[in-house]
Amino acid sequence: MIHQLVEFSVKRRVTVLMVSLAVLAFGSVGFSRLPINLLPSLSYPSLTVQTEFANSAPAEVEQLITRPVEEVVGVLKGLKQIHSVSRSGISEVTLEFGWEANMNTLSMDVREKLDRLELPLEAETPIVLRYDPALDPVIKLSLSGPMPLTSLRLLGEREVKEKLERIEGIASAKVQGGEEEEIHININQGKVAAMNLSPKYLKDLLADSNINRPGGSLKNSQTQLLVRTLNEYDNVQEIANLRITPPGQAAVRLGDVAEVLWSSKDKEEITRFDGDEGVLISLYKTGDANTVEVANRVKEVLASMDNILPPGVSLKIQFDQSRFIEQSIAEVKQSLLFGGLLAICVLFAFLRDFRLTTIITTAIPLSLVAAFIFMYRADVSLNIMSLGGLTLGVGMLVDSAIVVLESIHRQREQGLSISEAAIKGTSEVGGAVTASVLTTIAVFLPIVFVEGIAGQLFRDQALTVTFSLVASLLVSFTLIPMLASLGKGSHPHRLSTANESLGWLSLAYEKALKIALKFRWLVVAAGFILLLLTLQLVPKIGTSLIPQMSEGEFYFDVDLPQGTALPTTNKVMLQMEVIALATEGVKKVYTSVGSRNVSGGLSLKTKDENLAQINIVIENRSDSALEESIIESLRIAYQQIPQANVQFGRPSFFSLKTPMELLFFGEDLETLRDYSLSILPKLKKVPGLIDVQVSLETGNPELMIQFHRQKLAQLGFTIQEVSQTMHQRINGTIVSRFQEPDRQVDIRLRNREVDRDSVNDIENMVIGEINGRPVTLKAVAKIINTQGPAAIDRIQQSRVAVIAGSLKERSLKAVNKDLAQLIKDNPPPIGISFEFGGQNKEMEQSFNSLIFAVLLAVFLVYIVMAATFEHLGHPFIILLTIPLALIGVIVGLYSTGYAISVISMIGAVFLVGIVVNNAIVLIDAINQARRHGQEKLEAIIFASKSRLRPILMTTFTTVLGLLPMAIGFGEGAELRAPLAVVVSFGLLIATGLTLFIIPATYFIMPSQVLTEDDLLELDQRVQKAEQYEIQHGISEIESDIESDKSS
Repeated sequence: MIHQLVEFSVKRRVTVLMVSLAVLAFGSVGFSRLPINLLPSLSYPSLTVQTEFANSAPAEVEQLITRPVEEVVGVLKGLKQIHSVSRSGISEVTLEFGWEANMNTLSMDVREKLDRLELPLEAETPIVLRYDPALDPVIKLSLSGPMPLTSLRLLGEREVKEKLERIEGIASAKVQGGEEEEIHININQGKVAAMNLSPKYLKDLLADSNINRPGGSLKNSQTQLLVRTLNEYDNVQEIANLRITPPGQAAVRLGDVAEVLWSSKDKEEITRFDGDEGVLISLYKTGDANTVEVANRVKEVLASMDNILPPGVSLKIQFDQSRFIEQSIAEVKQSLLFGGLLAICVLFAFLRDFRLTTIITTAIPLSLVAAFIFMYRADVSLNIMSLGGLTLGVGMLVDSAIVVLESIHRQREQGLSISEAAIKGTSEVGGAVTASVLTTIAVFLPIVFVEGIAGQLFRDQALTVTFSLVASLLVSFTLIPMLASLGKGSHPHRLSTANESLGWLSLAYEKALKIALKFRWLVVAAGFILLLLTLQLVPKIGTSLIPQMSEGEFYFDVDLPQGTALPTTNKVMLQMEVIALATEGVKKVYTSVGSRNVSGGLSLKTKDENLAQINIVIENRSDSALEESIIESLRIAYQQIPQANVQFGRPSFFSLKTPMELLFFGEDLETLRDYSLSILPKLKKVPGLIDVQVSLETGNPELMIQFHRQKLAQLGFTIQEVSQTMHQRINGTIVSRFQEPDRQVDIRLRNREVDRDSVNDIENMVIGEINGRPVTLKAVAKIINTQGPAAIDRIQQSRVAVIAGSLKERSLKAVNKDLAQLIKDNPPPIGISFEFGGQNKEMEQSFNSLIFAVLLAVFLVYIVMAATFEHLGHPFIILLTIPLALIGVIVGLYSTGYAISVISMIGAVFLVGIVVNNAIVLIDAINQARRHGQEKLEAIIFASKSRLRPILMTTFTTVLGLLPMAIGFGEGAELRAPLAVVVSFGLLIATGLTLFIIPATYFIMPSQVLTEDDLLELDQRVQKAEQYEIQHGISEIESDIESDKSS
C-alpha cells in the first residue's frame, strides 16, 4: 500500500501539489474558525436553581425550599455534585454535571421537575440560571462621569444593562454602586401620634390619592367612550400639600407632619474607580459560552454605545478575562513559530544543504495546517494544551521526512534514477517510519482511562499531537518523495549517510563508548545509582493541581466585624485605596464596598455592609516578580489595619476549588460552628497555609423583640398589627409609585431618621394610642441583643462546614499531611465526619489516572516494539530509557522550581512516547550490523557511531523546538512552561545517557541475531524441506494410484 501511494505521488506531481494547496486552504479556514480558550473546559457544566423566600430565616429556607428542590433535581442523569446554600430570604442549589452532559436537555428536565414541585405560597417561582454565580465575571465595566449618581445608576440600569444582556453568551449583567431614585416621606411620629393617625392610615391615603385606573366604558348607538380615573401626582410639592385630616377638623397637610423630598434609596453598595465613585457593571457568561467570543461581542456593542452616552460620561473596561487568554495564546503561537525556526536551523546545521533543508521543512507547516482541519472537526479549541501539543511535536514532524530523504539519497548513490530512487527509498523505510510514529501515538491511547481535570487537559494535547504526526507521516509518503524527484537527475549531493561522521565529536564519542563497554556493569550500575540519588529530590518538589497563574491583576477581600455600617467600611476602603495608589507599579485600583465576588469552594456571603473588595492592576502585567513584591507589601500594610480581616485572591478563569478544603459533615449547626471555629486558630498556624476562611459565618447582630401577649391583649393590640407598624416605621413601606415619562419612582413612607437610628429610638417607637396617650414598644415587649442566623451549606444533601485556604511556599501534599495530623490530634465530636475536599480530591484522582496512563503507555510501547523487532528481550533494553528520562524530569522540575502538577505529568506521558525513539534507532542499527556479519562488540561500536548524527539531530530539533516554550516568558507561562521543561530536560538527559547505557546493556544481555548468511541457509533448508514434502506427496499419490489400478 505504501509503495502504491509513493508511486502515485511521484508520477502525479501536479495532483499532489493541488492536494497540498487544498489542505493549506482548508486548514487556514479551520484555523480561523477555531475558538480560543485559555485551557480546555475545566468547569463542570452547571445549573443553579435560585428561589427567593422573603423575610425568612436560613433554617426555614433550608427546610421549606432547599431540601425539596434538592430531592426533585437530585435524580438527574450525569449529576456529579449538588451544593446548596440557604441564606436569609434566598436559596441557591448548584448542580454540577459531567463534561459530556447536554445542558439544553438538562435545563429543560430541571424546569420540568421544578414545575411539579409544591413550595410555600410566599416563595417566588424558582429561576434556573445557566451559569455558576460563584464564577468571576468575564468583564467588569465602569460607568462614570459628571452626572449625579442617581442618573448614572439609571443610565446603567435602563440603557447599558438592557443592551448588554441581549448579547449572545451573556447570562447576566449585574449593576452595582451609584444611587437609585426614591421619594421619601419621613414622618414625625410624635405629631402623627398626637393626631391619632396610624402609619396604615397614611399609607392607604397616599395610595388612594395616586391612581390611574379604568372606569369602564360609555356606550350609545353611535359611539363608545372609555372612562379613566386619572389622578396621579405631578410633583413632590403636590404630595406635601395632601390633606391628611378628615372633614370637620382643621386642615393639616402631609408636609406639616412629615418631610417630603426627592432622594435616593439607602446605600447598600459603593463602587469607586481610582478614587472616583461610579457604577460597576459585571457581565457573567453562560456556562458553555466561549470567553473570547463573548468578550469580542461585548466590545463591538460598547463601541456602538458611545452615541447614547451623555457628554463626559465614559464606559470603560476595568477587567477583561479575554485579554489574558488572548495574550497567553499569542505567546504560545510565538513559541511555536520560534521553535519551528530553531528546528529548521538545526536541520541546516547538520545537513548543510539548502535544497534538502527546504524539502524537509515543508513537513512542518503542511502537517500543522492539516492538523487544524482535524482539530476543527473534533471540536478542539486553540488553547495552551492543544498549541502546546503542536509545539511539542514541531521538532518531531521532520523526523519522518529526514529518514525518508536519507533513504532516497542512499538509493540515488547506488545508481537509480531520481524517480526510481524516490519510490524505492521511501517504500523501503515506510514500515519503519510508520512503526516509529505509531510508537509515539500509542502513549495517547490510555487517554480513555484518564479521569477528572487531567482527562480534559490530556484529550486536547493527545488529539493535536496525533493529528500532526499522522499528517507528517502522510506528507513524508507523498510530498517529500514528490519534491525529492524534482530536478534533472544529476549526481546528488552527498547527504549525511550512516557512514559519515561528526568529525572530532564522533571520535571522542567512539573513545568514550569503548571505555563504557569495557566497564559495562559499572556504567549500568552508575545509571541506576544516579536515578536513586535523583529520586531523593522528589520530596523537595511541590505538588499542585494546576499551576497558579500570574496575570498582573489581583484583589483583596475585606471583612470587618459583623454589624459594621457601610460608612465605616467605606472609610477603611478609602484608606486601603490610598495605600494601593501610592504603591509604585500599580496602574489602577477599583473598589466595591458592601459586596464582594467569591469563587472556589466557599459559599460565603457576597453582600453585606461589612464586606468589601479592592481590585488592583499593575502596570507591567507580565512582570511576575513585580507583582509578587506588590502583593507582599500590600498584604503587610493591610494587616496593620485594625479589625480588618484581609484575604488575598486572584481572578479565576475556571471553577477550580480552593487548594485546601476541609469538609465537616453534620446535622447540628451549632456543633459544626463551634468545632470549626475552635480549630481555626490552630489551622492558621500551619506553615504555608494562608487566607484561611470558614463557611459557617455568623449573621448580623440583631434586636430580638419578644412581645408580652397579655399586655397586648389588655391594650387591644395584636402581634400582627404591632409588627406591621414597626416594619412601616423602621424599614418603611412602598405606598405608591410616582410616574415619570420613562419610569416609575418608589414612594417610601417611614419614620424620620432621628426617630429610628438607635436602640433607644426603637424602644420608644410609638405603636399606637390609647385614650389619647401614645403607647411605646417597650411597654408591650422586651428587646434583646442577639446574633442572627448563619447561612447553611449543604453538599450532596448533607449539611457541611467548609474551611478553605490558599498555599504559599509549600506544596499541597505537605500541608495536607500537617492538616491530617492536626485533625487527628483534635478529633471532631460525635456526629461530625471529616474528609478532604478542594483540589486535593481532584488532584488525587487526576494523579492516579495519569500514573496508570504512564504504565499503560509503557506497556503499549513495549507491544509495538516487540512486534517491530520480533524479539521479546530487546524492547526491555529500550524501556531503560524511560527511567533515564525520569532523571531529567526530576532535575528539570527541581532546578526550575515548577511543581509536580497535572500539566507536568501530561508532559511525562508524552515523554514516554518520544524518549524511546532514539533507543529504537540504535538497537535497530546494531541488529542490522550483526545481520551483515559483524561481531556483537564491533556491531555496537559501528552502529552507535553511525547513528550518532540522526539521534542528535532529532533530539536537538525537538528540544530547541521547545526552548521558547520552556523559557516561559510572557503571560500564561506558568501553564505552558512545566510541560516543555519536563519533555526537554527528560529527552536531553535521556539521550546523553542512552548513548552509553543502552549499548552497555545490549552488550551485557545475551542475544542472538541471525546473519544474512544464516537467513539464506535457513531459506535453503526451508526450500529443501518443501521440495521433500512435495516429492513425498507425489510418491504417495502415485502409490495410491497404482494400488487402485491393481485392485
